[in-house]
Amino acid sequence: MNEGLNKVILMGNLGSDPELRYTGNGTPVLQLRMATNESFVDKNKEPKERTEWHNIVFWGPRAEALAKVLTKGDGVLIEGGLRTSSYEKDGVRRYRTEVIARDLRFTGRRPMAQPLPGPDDDGEPTEPGVGVPTTARLGKNGARGRPAETPVLDELPY
Repeated sequence: MNEGLNKVILMGNLGSDPELRYTGNGTPVLQLRMATNESFVDKNKEPKERTEWHNIVFWGPRAEALAKVLTKGDGVLIEGGLRTSSYEKDGVRRYRTEVIARDLRFTGRRPMAQPLPGPDDDGEPTEPGVGVPTTARLGKNGARGRPAETPVLDELPY
């Protein structure tokens, strides 16, 4: 029997802050909402844009780590597989399709919440990313250490 392939690669932006929860047995589950945009020209030769929303799920210890560094607006590339589940609500069978994520890469700029203070601390903002390391990492107590700007991927990782 031939095996199938269930693989999804999405590149877009997080539409909300991630939501970390735990199952009854303590397994971490991170849920993300991600938007992807597609530009096209309609039959009247007018430019249009369409946004699709995706439900993304990370499981296990990686979910806890990502919950500390991801925020709304982050540009990410996510790789995983599709899973559809069903449930009943008000007597109606409903379906939910999610991407069960295996990998995440940062792809672009993070919107800055506040300007960085200047070198002489006079309140004047400095240029985003100046003096900030370009790799994402967590500090001793899980403190956010990601810079204001991360490099954009030149190629997709496949």
